[in-house]
Amino acid sequence: MSDREKVFPTLTRRGLLKGGAAVAGGVVGLGGFPYINRFAVRAQETPLKFWQFYAPGGPVASQVAWFEKTVADWNDSHPQKIELEFIPNSEYISGPKLATAFASGEGPDIFIISPGDFLRYYNGGVLKDLTPFIDDKAKADFPESVIANRMVDGKIFGIPMEVEPMAMYYSVKAFEEAGLNENDVPKTWEALLEVAKKLTTPERFGVMFETQPGYYQNFTWYPFLWQGGGEFQTADGKSSFDSPATVQALKFWQDAINSGVAPRQIMGAGGHDTIANLASGYVAMQNVGIWGISQLQSNAKDFQYGVFRLPTPPNGKYVTVGGGWAFVANANGHNSDAAGEFCAWALASMDQGSVDRVANWCTKGKSDMPPRNSALKSGGGAFSTGMIGKFAEEIHPGTRAEPRVPPEVYKIISDAIQQTQLGGADPQATATAASQQLDAFLTSYQGAPIL
Repeated sequence: MSDREKVFPTLTRRGLLKGGAAVAGGVVGLGGFPYINRFAVRAQETPLKFWQFYAPGGPVASQVAWFEKTVADWNDSHPQKIELEFIPNSEYISGPKLATAFASGEGPDIFIISPGDFLRYYNGGVLKDLTPFIDDKAKADFPESVIANRMVDGKIFGIPMEVEPMAMYYSVKAFEEAGLNENDVPKTWEALLEVAKKLTTPERFGVMFETQPGYYQNFTWYPFLWQGGGEFQTADGKSSFDSPATVQALKFWQDAINSGVAPRQIMGAGGHDTIANLASGYVAMQNVGIWGISQLQSNAKDFQYGVFRLPTPPNGKYVTVGGGWAFVANANGHNSDAAGEFCAWALASMDQGSVDRVANWCTKGKSDMPPRNSALKSGGGAFSTGMIGKFAEEIHPGTRAEPRVPPEVYKIISDAIQQTQLGGADPQATATAASQQLDAFLTSYQGAPIL
């Protein structure tokens, strides 16, 4: 059994059967028309399903509008129609809905994934090669640091729509109530916990880090590992997780919980939700990404807040993580060529409409850094003023791309974070045990490169 069959056995076998049937049937059918043409006609009559957690019915009106307009513009100019299908964020990111759908052979035609989950679907044989739909000039428009973790063997399997660096947000009101101001913004881990203690009241926690296990929690923890010089694997593919940098990063999050300045329970949709946590007054500082700007603008316009770079450990170096979602197409979908063409048309064409679409997503639909040089230029002053300007000038320059890892690696790291942050386990012993597990897996891993 191949590695891809091991990940999605039902999907792979079914796909092979479909492929064999298509070849056998692609001769001449009734009336002298090739079966493949009749299949193409039927495929166009059925709208392609586009799964994501923005529209219709998402919580941010500007994001709903962007997705609906993108799909409407495509449908107005192409015979193969596309239909948006909204999956709640909690089910899409942390729940099994997407993976379960593919395992049962019912995956969507188009969907979005983060770098952290890329290898699950690439190694499973799910992702369509989008390279044929993107011209060379458009390929060059994506910086290597942005596109590399969506590529395998020089081919592009996902088109990023954004770059999302992480930072710390704080409530101006909470700072003022504690006798603090922007001059008291912490620059070190120790200072962060000290300030968080001053901000903590019987009704409010001083700071918040994600506590729910999942790809998002791993994503938000990576910068704290990197700031101390830590990595989870060496250049030759062995584990490097058992290190002082790993131990201090695990201990830092554990200390925030144990000292009572950070909550065990997250409100709303999770640690990425600024409205239910920061704006509500549940926490005074929140570790969250650039998308928080649009969340607050859309749903808490009167809330006053500030943003600052992630603090650093002793002798550490500032670095943050830049995630972001990408459009991908199901290689085994109803009309994978049309799905691939849509992804490129929407986000990776040199047509001005495509360039502006990316810029509008990053400045009007959401609040992100653009993944394309042309979109950065098209956005103009939006990336040099206000909160997005602050991200662009102070936070984004320290961005490192989100790692792409297979599910087994993600789970080992996730378990280590959970065991120490909430379970009270010893950080050193946990790092050692996790490193041994990583080594055991990495020695036999045969999928696409881990980046």
